[in-house]
Amino acid sequence: MDNRNTFQGKIGFVLAAAGSAVGLGNLWRFPYLAAKYGGGMFLLIYIVLAVTFGFVLMVTEIAIGRKTQLSPLKAFGALSKKWGWLGKLATIVPVLIFPYYCLIGGWVTKYAAVMVTGKVAEAAQDSFFGEYISATVDPVIWFAIFIVATSLVIVFGVNKGIEKLSRVLMPALLVITVVLSIYVVTRPGAIAGVKYYLLPNIRDLSAKTFLAALGQLFYSMSLAMGIMITYGSYFSKEEHIEKATRQIELFDTAIAILAGLMIIPAVFAFSGGDKEALGTGPSLMFVTLPKVFNSMPGGSIIGAMFFILVLFAAITSSVSILEAIVSGLLDSFKISRLNATLLVSVYGIVVGIVCSLGFGVWNGITIFGFSILDFLDFVSNSVLLPLVGMLTCVVVGFVIKPNVIISEVELNGEFKMKHFYRAMVKWVAPIFIFAILVSGILQGFGFLTI
Repeated sequence: MDNRNTFQGKIGFVLAAAGSAVGLGNLWRFPYLAAKYGGGMFLLIYIVLAVTFGFVLMVTEIAIGRKTQLSPLKAFGALSKKWGWLGKLATIVPVLIFPYYCLIGGWVTKYAAVMVTGKVAEAAQDSFFGEYISATVDPVIWFAIFIVATSLVIVFGVNKGIEKLSRVLMPALLVITVVLSIYVVTRPGAIAGVKYYLLPNIRDLSAKTFLAALGQLFYSMSLAMGIMITYGSYFSKEEHIEKATRQIELFDTAIAILAGLMIIPAVFAFSGGDKEALGTGPSLMFVTLPKVFNSMPGGSIIGAMFFILVLFAAITSSVSILEAIVSGLLDSFKISRLNATLLVSVYGIVVGIVCSLGFGVWNGITIFGFSILDFLDFVSNSVLLPLVGMLTCVVVGFVIKPNVIISEVELNGEFKMKHFYRAMVKWVAPIFIFAILVSGILQGFGFLTI
């Protein structure tokens, strides 16, 4: 069994954790929700929630990981034997997410290859995406390429794999995002989208806007997935958790805001100001945006840069999801990192193929009305993720008490937000997360639309 490594410095930890947080949720879900819920008002609410609610949850998870030096599978049991089962529940989240996230990563890899080879007009055709994902072999090949790349990073471990990758990809990701954002906002017709996105309108303030922003926070910041606990267990005791958390938040929120600045004005200019053109999920990323790139001068180059950006974001996130699972196996069994990675990768490939076939030869198979991929997404993101987040707050607030986390944070200096933290983790956060849980379930079964 491997000894537990640590990141070689705070920068390595921050970039790795930010890489986990910056993923597909930032690059396709955030712009869609921002467009749907009033642009500037959604953005304002999201930023306020990120620096309060998100900060509290991230500090909690990193501190739990560093204090216990364990993966989430074992960490909760180390804090309270009666609550050890919560670690198992937390580990189920990345186990469910990993296969279908890598499948979507395979879609991104395919589109990056298409754009790099100058076939933007081909990708812009209405039938291209549907024909691709419904094929039997092609999507599985690209999915396998993506999952093998993810696994290789994990095999190399924390320092030579995760940290080295993050130190290269995260700065590159930031540069590409800034370049694309500047290019897009200077296009004819884009300024209307910029105004809509950045200027809050009080008429757009609603409970749905608040719930949508709060739900997005979990996607954007990799909360309640066991990832931040895992990365926290590799975080040096010499570093300050509060400062590192602020830096992760800043990086993640900046990328999300820039993603919106890159996508919303581009679609506004392409559609003549129609925000409905910003469809959710795959329809935005794989159908609408190729059309936008095809209509732009130099669209082939811009499209290639965009999908390389998305690929970087997807792989840093998939690496963190896989590491959360592998770390649990290393803590629980006498097994090498290589064997643990192979075991999880084989599982991921099998389930991922099932998800892929759900769009093709098995498209008639549904679970409670969901496709196979959508069902895994619903259970993991709409049910388990908020449930784990809420129960984590309960454990910290009422079982082990907030002072356990505060003392871990204060190993390297004062926790300036400790009074705020104590109130949030005990009372405010659990209530808000319960609202996310209820709204997510109601949405999944069609009783509520957000």
